[in-house]
Amino acid sequence: MTINDNVMAAAGRSACAPSRRSDVPAFIVMDVMAAAARLEASGAKVIHMEVGQPAAGAPASARRAAAAALQGGYLGYTESLGMPSLRARIARHYRERHRFDLDPERVIVTTGSSGAFILAFLSMFEAGDRVAIAVPGYPPYRHILASLGCIPVGIETRAATRYAITPEALMAAHREAPLKGVLVASPANPTGTMMGEGALAALIATATDAGIKFISDEIYHGLDYAFPAQTAAALSDDVVVINSFSKYFCMTGWRIGWMVAPEALVRPIERLHQNLAISVPTISQIAAEAAFEGADEMELVKAGYALNRRRLTEELPGCGLDTFLPADGAFYLYADVSRFTNDSYEFAKRVLAEAHVAITPGLDFDPVDGKKFVRLSYAGAPADMEVAITRLRDFLTRR
Repeated sequence: MTINDNVMAAAGRSACAPSRRSDVPAFIVMDVMAAAARLEASGAKVIHMEVGQPAAGAPASARRAAAAALQGGYLGYTESLGMPSLRARIARHYRERHRFDLDPERVIVTTGSSGAFILAFLSMFEAGDRVAIAVPGYPPYRHILASLGCIPVGIETRAATRYAITPEALMAAHREAPLKGVLVASPANPTGTMMGEGALAALIATATDAGIKFISDEIYHGLDYAFPAQTAAALSDDVVVINSFSKYFCMTGWRIGWMVAPEALVRPIERLHQNLAISVPTISQIAAEAAFEGADEMELVKAGYALNRRRLTEELPGCGLDTFLPADGAFYLYADVSRFTNDSYEFAKRVLAEAHVAITPGLDFDPVDGKKFVRLSYAGAPADMEVAITRLRDFLTRR
């Protein structure tokens, strides 16, 4: 190879260097899931408490509808905003669950909640905008915002406020440097905590008065135990609501969710979606519309989560895991492990290697205090949760 060849080869390698915007942290839970899969490939039986994925499948009504669609033989594009019948069914869902009349024209079908976050951030914020999120909180909020050139602003939450952003905390962050947006989740991931209607309404009003755009992550709606979850869409027409079929309807792999957007954002989001994805997979939309017929089936699944929640909160304190954040909803326990470790990442690795239970280190959700916490998902089958309790007890009592 000549000198010129070497120069050209080096130039070619540098041309494929990753962009700075791609330099976001890993979503650690997915790394844990991959490590658990490698352990399973060696023959081990791993109990999965790491990923927020229901053990149950999609409702029978959804699977029947999908099978019928496949037999039909042709599945083409749909409108970028989603199938009109699905958008209408989602709007009807708000009337049935929240006694709130929603215009179907404000409903946008997305590729899971992940696709909805990308569309929301692109349509609402400019590069350099500061967007507040709760800490601890779902990692891709900050990772997606950062990759789009926005600045995620973590607001530390505390027990005194039930681990929710308060109007006072929001305005304190806004005074430090102006915020363009705030994103809240209720029920929240990883904590499972929820905001009551009054707290949510007060936060929306404060944000609106300050000119701060509001996004409500409601993907765990339906999975509430302490009190019914309230939708931000019923409290203001000027908020963006994001939801999904992944959690309550057990349709993670179908990759389908939705947004409720203010009228002024519908067309901008439609244009973005036309260019980024054209439309959501048609078979997933057909299945999602039929999933609403399976609510009774999903309530039985939810009852299984409630049983898991009760068993874990009863049994784990005897093993030394006796401090959890309020588990109002979703299917997570966010547990303090500081009596065992100050490195939740290494702790989670040991639990997987020695107990064959996959859990998520809190560092995924809180880069600072997360070293003292782990997240346990109780979305698995009740029998698996019983095995997990036994294995965790044996592991923790050996320490």
